[in-house]
Parts: sequence; structure tokens; C-alpha cells
Amino acid sequence: MEAVLKNLASTAELLAVAAQSGVVEQWDKQTLSRAFHWAQYCEHLFSRFHNNLAIREIMEKQLQLTNQSLRAAFPGYTELSFSDLSRCQHLLLVGLLKNPELPISIMKILFDTTSPVNTQQNLSAVGADAEVQGAMLMERLDALLSQGSEACRTEHILDSVLQGCEGAAGHFCQVIAAALLTTTNSDTKTASQDFILDWLQNKHSMLQHMCSRLPTTLIIDLAKEHLQFRCAYCDVLKQWASDMEYSINEGEWVQTSTNRTVSFQRLTEHFLALFEAFPSLRDDVEKELNALKISDGDFDVRGLSVWGDLLSAFNK
Repeated sequence: MEAVLKNLASTAELLAVAAQSGVVEQWDKQTLSRAFHWAQYCEHLFSRFHNNLAIREIMEKQLQLTNQSLRAAFPGYTELSFSDLSRCQHLLLVGLLKNPELPISIMKILFDTTSPVNTQQNLSAVGADAEVQGAMLMERLDALLSQGSEACRTEHILDSVLQGCEGAAGHFCQVIAAALLTTTNSDTKTASQDFILDWLQNKHSMLQHMCSRLPTTLIIDLAKEHLQFRCAYCDVLKQWASDMEYSINEGEWVQTSTNRTVSFQRLTEHFLALFEAFPSLRDDVEKELNALKISDGDFDVRGLSVWGDLLSAFNK
């Protein structure tokens, strides 16, 4: 029992260090893996002894002693209770994400979709689940923005996570979407979502990638939640159209780039989904497209103006 109590105290100290100490700057993948191992160990202790009143009381006394020493060492320390042991891995993860000293290298590991720190099914927080990783990203941005970190440093977080998802950019699109759809209950979270939206507009290729890879229903949800995203989405659609030329061989409008993002039919579907969600937007967009059609010569012959053919497709 003495060894168990010692391990319990050490893990409580580990959680405090992860959340509030600059020591995490020195952590590597092996250190991170060991940390989650000990957190999982404490979850095992909880599941094994939470119904054993005698042992539970001994462990609670140990936690009281450990909490007392940690309060003296770390200002603003949040005490660890016995019931907290049931979610020790989650507490470790959130503590790391809120620590401003957390290095980019550890962030990349936490967001690595190919090699998660722990592949246990009950540890979805460090797996590849986009919703959980979206919440993780919000935690990290909230921490940095609330502590007044420079914008360039916070942008570096997003850039680095994106680089860490190389080969899995589609997954990162889902992570960003999940972060933007996270229910906000504070000004900080709203600021974090605004920061992501500003970052997306500066990363135009990423914004286009999101609009082409995500399901239309999810894109519309984002457009409903954020006016800035809705405007950016509409601009992306118009940009895709302007990049098209009529192919005699294919008898259809196609993108001129070698990496074709969207077909004319898919582009039309995007516009129609947007109009269905925001009927008032349709008049403004159609007026704009009609002006562009007139600038192309105002012909009603298919294949002469992508704007004219889009308008025709809308009204079929």
C-alpha cells in the first residue's frame, strides 16, 4: 500500500507540473507517454478501490497531504480529489493544453493522427477523433489568448498543427470545423473562434480545402454559426467559378488548375445549398453574377460565360 500511495502522490505532482510548470518545455514523446501511463494507472486505482471505503479513506488522506504541499508550490493550484482520479488522463491533457510553456513538439504529438500517444480506446482525447481534437485546439487557443500571447505565436500553433497533419489535411479540416462549432460560453472562446476564422482567411488554400473536402451540410452549419465564414465561403465559390473555362471535349466547365477542386455540377450544388440556408443571400449573389455575365457580353449561349451558365443552372 505504501508504494501505491507514493505513486498516487507522484501522479498528483505530475498533473500540477504539466499544468503549471515550465518543465514541460523539456518533455519529449517518451515523457508524454509515461505521463499518460501514470494518469491511466490512477484511473485504474479509482476503478479498483472506489467501493472499498477503508482503502479509499487512506488514499483521500494521502491526496490531502499532497494537495497541501502542491498549494504551497504552485499558486492557483486546483486540488485533486479522489473522484478526479476517474478522469486523470483528461485532466493531464487539459493541464498541458492550458500551460503556456507547452512546446510545439508536444502539440504535434497530441494532434498526430497516425501515431497517438496512447491507442487505448478509452483515451479518445489523444486519438484521431476530430471533435475531441477540436476541443483540444480551443483549449490551447483559449489559454494563449487569455494570457495575452502574441498573435504570431498563436498563429504558429495552428500552422504547426497543420504541418503535423501532413497527409491528413482532410482530418485537420474536420478538427477546425469542430473547433468552430464548439459551443461557446465565454468571451475567450469567442475570441478563439474569431482567431481561427481570421487565420483561415489568411490561409486561403486551407479555406478552399475545407470547402471542397467537408460535407456540404457541415459547411452550411459553419456558415450559419459564423457570418465571417459564410462570406468567405461565398467568396471561395465565386473564385472557383472564375477559375473555370469551358472544355469543348468534355462539354462542361472545368477548373483550369491541374488539381481540380470542384466540378461545375458540384459548384452549383454548393451555391444552391447556400441559397436554401440563406434565402436572402440569393438575390444579392444572382445580381452580382448577372453583372459578371453582362461584362462577359451578356450572351445566353451555353459555354460562353460561366456566370450565365451558373444562373441558368440555379433556375432549372
